[in-house]
Amino acid sequence: MVIKSVELEIVCGVTSKLPLTDKPEIAFAGKSNVGKSSLINGLMNRKSLARISSQPGKTQTINYYNINNRMYLVDLPGYGYAKVSVAEKEKWGKMIENYLHTSQQLKAVFLLIDIRHEPSANDKQMYDWIVYQGYEPIIIATKLDKIKRSQVAKHISMIRKGLAVKPGTEILPYSALTKQGREEIWALMDKLLGFEEPTQGGSNETK
Repeated sequence: MVIKSVELEIVCGVTSKLPLTDKPEIAFAGKSNVGKSSLINGLMNRKSLARISSQPGKTQTINYYNINNRMYLVDLPGYGYAKVSVAEKEKWGKMIENYLHTSQQLKAVFLLIDIRHEPSANDKQMYDWIVYQGYEPIIIATKLDKIKRSQVAKHISMIRKGLAVKPGTEILPYSALTKQGREEIWALMDKLLGFEEPTQGGSNETK
Protein backbone atom coordinates (compact mmCIF):
# COMPACT_ATOMS: atom_id res chain seq x y z
CA MET A 1 0.00 0.00 0.00
CA VAL A 2 1.27 3.44 -0.89
CA ILE A 3 0.67 5.69 2.13
CA LYS A 4 -1.18 8.82 1.01
CA SER A 5 -2.87 9.91 4.22
CA VAL A 6 -2.65 9.01 7.90
CA GLU A 7 -4.76 10.41 10.71
CA LEU A 8 -5.12 9.54 14.37
CA GLU A 9 -8.89 9.47 14.16
CA ILE A 10 -10.17 7.79 17.33
CA VAL A 11 -8.73 7.58 20.86
CA CYS A 12 -10.50 5.38 23.43
CA GLY A 13 -9.74 5.51 27.13
CA VAL A 14 -10.79 3.13 29.90
CA THR A 15 -14.30 4.55 30.12
CA SER A 16 -14.80 5.11 26.38
CA LYS A 17 -17.22 3.07 24.35
CA LEU A 18 -15.44 1.33 21.49
CA PRO A 19 -16.52 2.60 18.06
CA LEU A 20 -18.27 0.58 15.39
CA THR A 21 -16.02 1.36 12.46
CA ASP A 22 -16.68 0.86 8.76
CA LYS A 23 -13.16 -0.13 7.73
CA PRO A 24 -11.05 -3.27 8.32
CA GLU A 25 -8.80 -3.12 11.38
CA ILE A 26 -5.41 -4.63 12.13
CA ALA A 27 -4.36 -4.45 15.77
CA PHE A 28 -0.88 -4.27 17.31
CA ALA A 29 -0.24 -5.54 20.83
CA GLY A 30 3.00 -5.75 22.75
CA LYS A 31 4.72 -5.43 26.07
CA SER A 32 5.63 -1.93 27.24
CA ASN A 33 8.90 -0.74 25.69
CA VAL A 34 8.94 -3.47 23.01
CA GLY A 35 9.05 -0.82 20.26
CA LYS A 36 5.37 -0.68 19.29
CA SER A 37 5.20 3.09 18.74
CA SER A 38 8.43 2.99 16.72
CA LEU A 39 7.01 0.19 14.56
CA ILE A 40 3.74 2.03 13.97
CA ASN A 41 5.55 5.24 13.03
CA GLY A 42 7.80 3.23 10.71
CA LEU A 43 4.86 1.52 9.02
CA MET A 44 3.10 4.86 8.52
CA ASN A 45 6.23 6.70 7.35
CA ARG A 46 5.83 9.23 10.14
CA LYS A 47 8.40 10.21 12.73
CA SER A 48 6.19 10.92 15.72
CA LEU A 49 2.51 10.24 15.05
CA ALA A 50 2.58 7.45 17.64
CA ARG A 51 4.24 8.87 20.77
CA ILE A 52 7.59 7.28 21.57
CA SER A 53 8.76 7.45 25.16
CA SER A 54 11.62 5.99 27.13
CA GLN A 55 9.09 5.62 29.94
CA PRO A 56 7.28 2.28 29.53
CA GLY A 57 3.51 2.13 29.86
CA LYS A 58 2.94 5.40 28.00
CA THR A 59 0.23 4.13 25.67
CA GLN A 60 -2.81 4.04 27.93
CA THR A 61 -5.48 4.30 25.26
CA ILE A 62 -6.61 2.38 22.19
CA ASN A 63 -5.60 4.51 19.20
CA TYR A 64 -7.14 4.11 15.75
CA TYR A 65 -5.02 5.37 12.84
CA ASN A 66 -6.96 5.86 9.62
CA ILE A 67 -4.70 4.98 6.68
CA ASN A 68 -5.73 6.16 3.19
CA ASN A 69 -9.34 6.10 4.39
CA ARG A 70 -9.18 2.34 3.67
CA MET A 71 -8.16 0.70 6.96
CA TYR A 72 -7.47 1.29 10.64
CA LEU A 73 -4.21 0.39 12.28
CA VAL A 74 -5.16 -0.06 15.95
CA ASP A 75 -2.56 0.50 18.66
CA LEU A 76 -3.43 -1.36 21.87
CA PRO A 77 -2.05 -0.37 25.31
CA GLY A 78 1.31 -1.85 26.29
CA TYR A 79 1.19 -4.55 28.95
CA GLY A 80 3.40 -5.98 31.65
CA TYR A 81 5.01 -2.82 33.00
CA ALA A 82 6.05 -3.62 36.58
CA LYS A 83 5.74 -0.10 38.03
CA VAL A 84 2.08 0.22 37.12
CA SER A 85 -0.36 -0.78 39.86
CA VAL A 86 -2.25 -4.06 39.65
CA ALA A 87 -5.51 -2.12 39.34
CA GLU A 88 -4.10 -0.14 36.40
CA LYS A 89 -2.88 -3.32 34.71
CA GLU A 90 -6.33 -4.85 35.12
CA LYS A 91 -7.95 -1.78 33.54
CA TRP A 92 -5.68 -1.98 30.50
CA GLY A 93 -6.19 -5.73 30.31
CA LYS A 94 -9.96 -5.27 30.26
CA MET A 95 -9.62 -2.62 27.54
CA ILE A 96 -7.63 -5.00 25.35
CA GLU A 97 -9.97 -7.91 26.06
CA ASN A 98 -13.01 -5.77 25.34
CA TYR A 99 -11.52 -4.67 22.02
CA LEU A 100 -10.57 -8.20 20.91
CA HIS A 101 -13.96 -9.51 21.96
CA THR A 102 -16.19 -6.81 20.47
CA SER A 103 -14.52 -5.39 17.35
CA GLN A 104 -16.48 -6.44 14.28
CA GLN A 105 -13.84 -5.24 11.82
CA LEU A 106 -10.71 -6.78 13.33
CA LYS A 107 -8.97 -8.91 10.68
CA ALA A 108 -5.65 -9.75 12.36
CA VAL A 109 -3.60 -9.19 15.51
CA PHE A 110 0.16 -8.63 15.40
CA LEU A 111 1.96 -9.39 18.66
CA LEU A 112 5.34 -7.72 19.17
CA ILE A 113 8.09 -9.66 20.96
CA ASP A 114 11.64 -8.43 21.68
CA ILE A 115 13.87 -10.68 19.53
CA ARG A 116 16.75 -10.44 22.05
CA HIS A 117 15.03 -12.28 24.90
CA GLU A 118 12.93 -15.33 25.58
CA PRO A 119 9.22 -14.42 25.70
CA SER A 120 8.16 -13.40 29.20
CA ALA A 121 5.25 -14.86 31.16
CA ASN A 122 3.27 -11.74 30.17
CA ASP A 123 4.07 -12.33 26.49
CA LYS A 124 2.92 -15.95 26.72
CA GLN A 125 -0.24 -14.92 28.55
CA MET A 126 -1.02 -12.31 25.88
CA TYR A 127 -0.39 -14.79 23.06
CA ASP A 128 -2.69 -17.38 24.67
CA TRP A 129 -5.28 -14.70 25.38
CA ILE A 130 -5.38 -13.55 21.75
CA VAL A 131 -5.73 -17.19 20.62
CA TYR A 132 -8.54 -17.67 23.16
CA GLN A 133 -10.36 -14.72 21.60
CA GLY A 134 -10.34 -16.57 18.28
CA TYR A 135 -7.36 -15.00 16.50
CA GLU A 136 -4.05 -16.45 15.36
CA PRO A 137 -1.44 -13.82 16.29
CA ILE A 138 1.26 -12.91 13.80
CA ILE A 139 4.53 -12.29 15.64
CA ILE A 140 6.75 -9.29 14.93
CA ALA A 141 10.20 -9.81 16.44
CA THR A 142 11.37 -6.25 17.20
CA LYS A 143 14.83 -4.76 17.83
CA LEU A 144 16.37 -6.84 15.04
CA ASP A 145 19.36 -4.49 14.80
CA LYS A 146 20.34 -5.34 18.40
CA ILE A 147 21.49 -8.86 17.52
CA LYS A 148 23.95 -10.26 15.00
CA ARG A 149 22.61 -11.53 11.70
CA SER A 150 23.99 -14.98 12.52
CA GLN A 151 21.79 -15.09 15.65
CA VAL A 152 18.47 -14.28 13.98
CA ALA A 153 17.33 -17.85 13.17
CA LYS A 154 18.24 -19.05 16.67
CA HIS A 155 16.31 -16.21 18.33
CA ILE A 156 13.25 -16.69 16.13
CA SER A 157 13.28 -20.37 17.12
CA MET A 158 13.52 -19.27 20.77
CA ILE A 159 10.40 -17.11 20.36
CA ARG A 160 8.55 -19.89 18.56
CA LYS A 161 9.28 -22.35 21.38
CA GLY A 162 8.81 -19.82 24.19
CA LEU A 163 5.31 -18.89 23.04
CA ALA A 164 4.47 -22.44 21.91
CA VAL A 165 3.01 -20.92 18.75
CA LYS A 166 0.69 -22.82 16.46
CA PRO A 167 2.38 -24.52 13.50
CA GLY A 168 2.65 -22.18 10.53
CA THR A 169 2.62 -19.01 12.64
CA GLU A 170 4.46 -16.19 10.87
CA ILE A 171 7.33 -14.51 12.74
CA LEU A 172 8.57 -11.36 11.01
CA PRO A 173 11.81 -9.73 12.26
CA TYR A 174 11.78 -5.90 12.31
CA SER A 175 14.25 -3.11 13.02
CA ALA A 176 12.97 0.38 13.84
CA LEU A 177 16.47 1.66 13.12
CA THR A 178 16.93 0.28 9.60
CA LYS A 179 13.23 -0.37 8.80
CA GLN A 180 14.21 -3.92 7.79
CA GLY A 181 11.03 -6.02 7.75
CA ARG A 182 8.72 -3.10 6.98
CA GLU A 183 7.92 -4.20 3.43
CA GLU A 184 7.26 -7.78 4.57
CA ILE A 185 4.83 -6.59 7.25
CA TRP A 186 2.98 -4.37 4.78
CA ALA A 187 2.87 -7.15 2.17
CA LEU A 188 1.25 -9.45 4.73
CA MET A 189 -1.25 -6.78 5.85
CA ASP A 190 -2.18 -6.04 2.23
CA LYS A 191 -2.69 -9.77 1.66
CA LEU A 192 -4.83 -10.15 4.80
CA LEU A 193 -7.02 -7.21 3.77
CA GLY A 194 -7.23 -8.11 0.09
CA PHE A 195 -5.33 -4.97 -0.91
CA GLU A 196 -2.72 -6.77 -3.02
CA GLU A 197 -2.10 -5.13 -6.36
CA PRO A 198 -1.14 -7.18 -9.42
CA THR A 199 2.46 -6.76 -10.50
CA GLN A 200 3.06 -5.44 -14.00
CA GLY A 201 6.40 -6.46 -15.35
CA GLY A 202 8.34 -5.60 -12.24
CA SER A 203 8.11 -4.61 -8.63
CA ASN A 204 5.38 -2.25 -7.54
CA GLU A 205 6.02 1.06 -5.88
CA THR A 206 5.96 0.37 -2.18
CA LYS A 207 4.85 2.32 0.78
